Amino acid sequence: MRILVIGCGGVGTSFAPIAARRDFYEHIVFADYDPARAQRVVERYDGGRGRFSATRVDASDRSQIVELIRAERITHVLNAVDPRFVMPIFEACLEARVTYMDLALSLSEPHPERPYELPGKKLGDDQFARSKEWEERGLLALVGCGVDPGLSDVFARYAADHLFAEVDEFAVRDGANLVVQGYDFAPGFSIWTTIEECLNPPIVWEADRGWYTLPPFSEPEVFTFPEGIGPIECVHVEHEEVVLIPRWLKARRVTFKYGLGEEFIEVLKTLHKLGLDRKDPVRVGQVEVAPRDVVAAVLPDPATLGDKMSGKTCVGTLVRGTGTDGRPREVYLYHVVDNEECYRKDGTQAVVWQTALNPVIAFELLANGVWQGAGVLGPEAFDPVPFLDLLKEYGSPWGIEERSASG
Repeated sequence: MRILVIGCGGVGTSFAPIAARRDFYEHIVFADYDPARAQRVVERYDGGRGRFSATRVDASDRSQIVELIRAERITHVLNAVDPRFVMPIFEACLEARVTYMDLALSLSEPHPERPYELPGKKLGDDQFARSKEWEERGLLALVGCGVDPGLSDVFARYAADHLFAEVDEFAVRDGANLVVQGYDFAPGFSIWTTIEECLNPPIVWEADRGWYTLPPFSEPEVFTFPEGIGPIECVHVEHEEVVLIPRWLKARRVTFKYGLGEEFIEVLKTLHKLGLDRKDPVRVGQVEVAPRDVVAAVLPDPATLGDKMSGKTCVGTLVRGTGTDGRPREVYLYHVVDNEECYRKDGTQAVVWQTALNPVIAFELLANGVWQGAGVLGPEAFDPVPFLDLLKEYGSPWGIEERSASG
């Protein structure tokens, strides 16, 4: 297995130390628009062993990606850049006939007339429209394989297979008590992606209604997160699990809510009011620049926050329904990462490290033939047990809590 990692931001960088401890691959090429950033990843984590190398790539240039794949004899590609680059990388992998993996699906487009009632183009629609081509060529595109989406979807499949006879709801809940010293506002993940998923109409799935949308930040609820994180107000956010889980698993409802916090929500609302969330370039003097890119440029790089951050982050899937014994059951399957431990071990912060951990595990399962498939598939399409076993082997075990109906 020869892996190409496209993007050396927080997740791409965090992928390196985790992969460096494993031996299931032959070589990993780290590529970025800024070749110096890719080179720093190699110098920091390869240790002179020659298992990693660095190069430059423009993630928006499909032909350039194809050329790089062929020149480096790549067999598997990880898309670790913003979701606006999903389609050129996805299509390049199809053309080059290699396995594709990403952390987020292709972008959605709100319904032009009723954005807070009906979905327009959903997350991943552009990719699933090409699934037959991937399947006919015997190729795999494993989409949404970070932590959420990714591990949260693995939890859903595990619960469906082993804990429940019928599922009323898969409710993915994401929250943290992380604090960044020295900054009034410093997101732990790409602000470009955060704006996209938080300000788009959130999507919900119900068996008797299908997919529908709501206004951003709808239906707040207080959810209590484990391992000392505690109660956090969570709100609806557009997220991939809601479009992935119903494709493979039966449930009456699928939701995603994120513990953003009041201050974070107000900042996002202000950016929207000022038009600073726009993706289309505007002219400023003699140059054109997208307002959202300006916001990203003035905020701290999430990859640099590890030594300034404290606290824990949690991703999990709450499952409600009828247990295998025929009784009502409510279970929260979760994964917690402590930033201090994470930074001490690998020198990266918890949010991006937790995301990067899961594609490494997925690549190992593919390398060993434990996971196999063709077409455009989500993590729900595969046996969850080997994945969860490797999670423990990697030294980052998952947890499970029995809960009452009140959560």
